[in-house]
Amino acid sequence: MANFAIQMMGFSMAVIGFIGLIASTTMVEWKASSYAGDNIVTAQAMYEGLWKSCVSQSTGQVQCKVYDSLLQVPAQIQATRALMITSILFSGFAILVAMVGMKCTTCLADAPEQKNKVAVAGGALFIVAGLCALVGTSWFANRIAVDFYNPFTPTNARYEFGAALFVGWGAMALAILGGAFLCCQCKGASSNSRQAPRYPKSVQPTVTPASGYV
Repeated sequence: MANFAIQMMGFSMAVIGFIGLIASTTMVEWKASSYAGDNIVTAQAMYEGLWKSCVSQSTGQVQCKVYDSLLQVPAQIQATRALMITSILFSGFAILVAMVGMKCTTCLADAPEQKNKVAVAGGALFIVAGLCALVGTSWFANRIAVDFYNPFTPTNARYEFGAALFVGWGAMALAILGGAFLCCQCKGASSNSRQAPRYPKSVQPTVTPASGYV
């Protein structure tokens, strides 16, 4: 029962992480305009994401523009796009694989060892997906920090971390932790299944032939 609870908790965390990865990839607030220096008072706020950039006016009006061409997008955004999409694909495939290996499903019910291996494979895919998201978000955040502290960057062109980065980091952590729970739980279950039986086999009593009468 404990192994089943750990498995369900890990799978639930990984699925929530999958949803968070999709939300982070589609959000536009990957980096937001900084209010440091002369930008403390400003009439507009600028946001940039992986697919479009937006400008929010002080009146509440928001105008967004999709990037015109894929070739004109900086290499940083292109690489982050590829890593996040790869992470989403790995997570989606991991959900299908992990569902086959879950104890609450009837798939491979006659082969418990194979079922545990499938669940471990699903957990490993979740971990790989989380690592892809970790590389993509961390690299994007590093470029923001480098440009922010670059003395040659104009004050009005400096950006800070946006909400999408924090959502991506949280989703990445959930995906990795959920995959780790699936792998650890299934490893323990497979080792227990190979243990010796709890009760010894019954021994048939030996019957001695009756002695003859003299």
